Amino acid sequence: MKRMSRFFLAMIIVAGLSGLSLAADELLRPGHPERYVVKKGDTLWDIAGMFLNKPWLWPEIWQANPQIRNPHLIYPGDELNLVYVDGKPYLTVNKGPLKLSPHVRSEPVELAIPTIPIDHIAPFLSRPYVMEKKQLQLLPYVVAFADEHIAAGAGQRLYVRKTEDTEHEQFDIVRPGKVYLDADTGEELGYEALYAGSGKLLRTGDPATLAVYRTRREILEGDRLLPFQKRHAATDFHPKAPATEVNGSIIDVMDRVMEIGQYDVVVIDRGIADGITPGTVLQVNNLGETVPDRTARRQRNLIPDVAEYTVDDDLVHEVEQVGWQRPSLWEKVKLPDEEAGLVMVFRSFDRISFGLVMYARRAMHVGDRVVNP
Repeated sequence: MKRMSRFFLAMIIVAGLSGLSLAADELLRPGHPERYVVKKGDTLWDIAGMFLNKPWLWPEIWQANPQIRNPHLIYPGDELNLVYVDGKPYLTVNKGPLKLSPHVRSEPVELAIPTIPIDHIAPFLSRPYVMEKKQLQLLPYVVAFADEHIAAGAGQRLYVRKTEDTEHEQFDIVRPGKVYLDADTGEELGYEALYAGSGKLLRTGDPATLAVYRTRREILEGDRLLPFQKRHAATDFHPKAPATEVNGSIIDVMDRVMEIGQYDVVVIDRGIADGITPGTVLQVNNLGETVPDRTARRQRNLIPDVAEYTVDDDLVHEVEQVGWQRPSLWEKVKLPDEEAGLVMVFRSFDRISFGLVMYARRAMHVGDRVVNP
């Protein structure tokens, strides 16, 4: 795992930023512990949530010890203690019992606890992709399969057109999927590019021949090829509030669940162009329903040539007889949006982001809003 040094800044720096400091009663969660021993399976988000009302404000109370090697990393067995300096709360760490030398504790960075549960997002860190329509259209594509197959799996060959790339021997094969739309404007933000498999170029030409060596789903005619690039899956997340105002929506959920809950992966119609980068924490609000107000009847301008409408049955009958649509008797009112949970973005594209639901107060749904926490 990549080192998480930037996330855990020394509080000497944070303390100097007095404008960022909050009062202890605003910062600390009621009933917080005074000490905590880190356990295997913990995440930094979970631990921060034990002490703080807002877990992404962890740097506000983290006091790194410059005398300890890798003070920004926390390991199982470490003891965290809450102390106060000039009335401000800080967390200090007493390193656990494992020591490999008399003076310096040394453990593999991979054993440090992660910021969030990586196993829930691992499949999405390098795949699937989000691409623009023009990008997809310009990619080489599968035109046919060897040995009269109608699809391909691992160990089979396929033929590809528009493969002019002679610099790469390995390719990822993706399938154009759904179009992602801005929930407010309907604008196309990008296309889902589903990972189907990987292959190695056997022969150039038009068509070229590719040998498939890995598949996640059947490879079909029309699937597209991307040059394979070794990717380092980012796991070094630094939770933070957005730097600018955000007002977007959840537009999709991975694995197509009906109700979204903790640790589900969602797609948000805001991305790098909107200031959303990995680590950004957003609040999810359930959309308020639009309901009839049965107390306040709509009285005026409902029927052509009728100045005022009442619930008189004869008038209703007359209106229906001449073919007018019977208007609603009630005004409509939209109820306020309600806070439903928190999402932390772990992967961003230009106009779209993937986020992990870190906290769910109630069930969330596609269409719910994402705003500043």
